[in-house]
Amino acid sequence: MTQETRPGTPVLELRNIEKSFSGSTVLRDISVTVNRGNVVSIIGPSGSGKSTLLRCASFLETADGGDILYDGEYAMQGGRYADKDMLWNFRSRFGLVFQNFNLFPHYSVLKNISEPPTLRGVSKAEAEEKARLLLGKMGLSGRENAYPYQLSGGQQQRVAIARALALEPEILYFDEPTSALDPELTGEVLKVIRQLADEKMTMVIVTHEMAFARAVSEWVVFMDGGVIVEEGPPDLVLQNPEMERTRQFLTNYEK
Repeated sequence: MTQETRPGTPVLELRNIEKSFSGSTVLRDISVTVNRGNVVSIIGPSGSGKSTLLRCASFLETADGGDILYDGEYAMQGGRYADKDMLWNFRSRFGLVFQNFNLFPHYSVLKNISEPPTLRGVSKAEAEEKARLLLGKMGLSGRENAYPYQLSGGQQQRVAIARALALEPEILYFDEPTSALDPELTGEVLKVIRQLADEKMTMVIVTHEMAFARAVSEWVVFMDGGVIVEEGPPDLVLQNPEMERTRQFLTNYEK
């Protein structure tokens, strides 16, 4: 099965993405499709281009070439981006969760979550009500008035997930969301992401958690050296890979 033949409606399409830094190619002819309600995990060694691909999809980096489409609309076509107003609209369609949380240290937990919606015109009362509901979903009821420094890393990451969800995105991007956490706190965060997968939240997850990727993903993309080496359903890519480079990479992980 190829990504083009997978059932479902595409939310995100990356076509032939190219990216270089200082003359060094980081992404070469990368194409990935993410269908509504699916989880796509991107795996690979450090420096393979995984995070750069995510940053290009979310406009944090400017791709040098290719197409980026959201819901069939071009955010970038042939390396040329849509105008600022259209890009603002496209940005409203995704949420971002980073490995280092990126919470505002001088804001309470409640304000960290409720502030972004209010900046987009949602009333303060409505935004705070939604924030409290999301904190309950994250297992953090009662921590509304805490500040990030008073929380564990796992709790901070769950607040970051709630903040991303507060904007009601169509798709969530996770850039190695557990890499800054110890194993116990990692479990807390992965449990929340698994719950979102069960609820059919569309997600792209750059991760080094192979067992987790196998459990929650509909599609796994293995990257190395700025190219896609292999992709497919997790049972194939992670259990019975075709490419020798994929097999070498997976020998470092328990299956």
